[in-house]
Order: sequence, then structure tokens, then C-alpha cells
Amino acid sequence: MQSSLARRAVAEGLGTALLLAAVVGSGIMGDRLAGGNTAIALLANSIATGAALSALILTFGPLSGAHFNPCVTLAFAGRGEFPWSEVPVYLAFQIAGAFFGTGLADAMFGLPWFAASTHVRGGGPALLSEVVATFGLLAVIWSCARHHPKQAPFAVGAYIASAYWFTASTSFANPAVTVARAWTDSFAGIHAAGVVPFVFAQLLGATLGTMAMAWLMPTPSVSQAVMQHARGEHSL
Repeated sequence: MQSSLARRAVAEGLGTALLLAAVVGSGIMGDRLAGGNTAIALLANSIATGAALSALILTFGPLSGAHFNPCVTLAFAGRGEFPWSEVPVYLAFQIAGAFFGTGLADAMFGLPWFAASTHVRGGGPALLSEVVATFGLLAVIWSCARHHPKQAPFAVGAYIASAYWFTASTSFANPAVTVARAWTDSFAGIHAAGVVPFVFAQLLGATLGTMAMAWLMPTPSVSQAVMQHARGEHSL
């Protein structure tokens, strides 16, 4: 592994770990303080997640691109914006980071590092929600990366925070997050039976979102657009 790739992979792992710590930890805190009011717990969970995601993208974006999500890595590779040879490394560090962050959040609140979740999530509406949530996430990423790169972290954070509320699944939209959250028996958990269907729905949503934005914005590439913005140029 080249040193530059090693640093980028570690950045992906750290960023994903902190993201999961925020997702799971805020879920536990919100649930404990809400006194049984699920709406208040979800509100706390969504605000903390959106804020943390924006901050983490700003922090790790210059280092690794701040994918934190296998769907994003695969989508960028599929459009030639990321080398396929590095995809397995990124995915491995994202998943490992997700598990570490989940366990760390549980430990911070006095729970076992890992415990199989009993929180059942599934069914047609939840799976459709995951398709929609991940479609929208990729649409936001592709458009903002090209036209508003400086605002992209805030747009992504805002979208995920809102998707907690307008989707029946509370918007996992991330296979690494989904797999790791099967191992926390807390507010943010998901029963293992729902993991594979959720991941397939997320991959479908990411594919459809990427295809739609590729048709809507055929040129230039995201990397070219970022360079244009750096030079002060703008084009559609």
C-alpha cells in the first residue's frame, strides 16, 4: 500500500468511525433524555448526525475525499472519478471504522461494545425509503461537488438530517453504517434480518441517483469542475 493511499484510507476509517459514534451516541443520549418521546429522540439524533457529518466532511474531505460510504466510493469509481484499484481499501476501512465507531459509542454510554440489535426495520416502505434516501444523497453529492464544492459538506449534512424525517427508514443510506448498526442494541440499531435488504436498496438508489445525474450533467467531470472552481471559472 502506498503511503498516500494509507493516509487516505486511515482518514476514511477515522471519519467513518466518528460518524458512527455521532449517529449511535446521539441516538442513545436522545433516547435516554427524551423520556419515551420517540420524536424528541429522533430530532436529537438527526440534528447531531447532520451537524457531525458536515464537520467531518470539512475535516477529512481534503485528506480522503470524505466518502465515508461504500455507495459513494463505488459511484465515483463507476464514473471514473476514483481508481477501482483503491476501492477495496476504502471499503475495508469504511466498514472497519463503522464497527469501531459503533462499539465506541456503546462503550461511552456504558453498554457492551457490541450487541446484536433487536430493533426490527424492514418491509416495502422502509426499503423504498432507502432507495429514495440514497438516490437523493448521490444527487446532492454529484451536483454540489460540481457546482457548489464549498457548500457540499453543509448540503450533505442538511440532506441526511432531513431524510431522517421524510423517510420511513430514517435514512441509513450507507451500507457500512447499516452493517455496523446491526451490532448495537440501542435506538440506532437495526436487526440483522434487515441488513441485506437495506444494503441492496441503498446500492440501487445510489446507482439510479448516479445515472440520473450523469444524464442531467453529462460534462465536465467532477474533478474538472473542482479545478474550474479553484480557478474561479464556472460552467454548466
